[in-house]
Amino acid sequence: MANKYSSRRLRALIRSIAVHLAGLFVAFALVLFIPAGSLRYWAGWAYCAVLGIPLVGVLTYFLKHDPAFLERRMRHKEKETTQKWVVVIGSTLFAAGFVLPALDFRFGWSEVPVWVIAVADALVLLSYGFVFLVFRENSYASRIVEVEKSQKVISTGPYGVVRHPMYTGTIVMYLATPVALGSWWGVLPMLSIPVILVVRLLNEEKVLARSLPGYSRYLRKVRYRLLPGIW
Repeated sequence: MANKYSSRRLRALIRSIAVHLAGLFVAFALVLFIPAGSLRYWAGWAYCAVLGIPLVGVLTYFLKHDPAFLERRMRHKEKETTQKWVVVIGSTLFAAGFVLPALDFRFGWSEVPVWVIAVADALVLLSYGFVFLVFRENSYASRIVEVEKSQKVISTGPYGVVRHPMYTGTIVMYLATPVALGSWWGVLPMLSIPVILVVRLLNEEKVLARSLPGYSRYLRKVRYRLLPGIW
């Protein structure tokens, strides 16, 4: 699919991704290592490696096979009022889920065994891998809730089991993150993330049912939203 992109367009996309990654690096420095008060925050470095190293492979894959997907993921401006509030509230709580573990490291509030941190890192990595499979299945998995002109309903792979597999993987990743960062207290703000995502996906279903042909039929076909046999 990348061969449909001009060299100029592909270079522009790579520049945008590079700027985004630079911003992400700064954000991690602000929410992790500055509150931690030290660069010796080893759990923070381990977490960055668990996400950062596979990210290079994921970006390489999509630049080669589906750059249009990466372009969609670069969009940030939500159109739905509900989604705008979800982004504001969710981003605040998400940031707290990183700042608290960093402060926890600084002041020694929690004692999380190394093996528990390692298990949490493994969960983050596995969840990340699952989300990658979801992205590969659905090129229209944009960062914002929208319906494109050429978009079609995806009902294969994970989408044949639950309606929102990306959110399933994301919830596991977010809940494991504070523990991977060596903190029990950091779990508290992350516990609100599933609630935020439920609000998001319920509104998303309304938008898709209204604007995406065949989606209402898909809702009847695939019963569960996040967890097979439960909800």
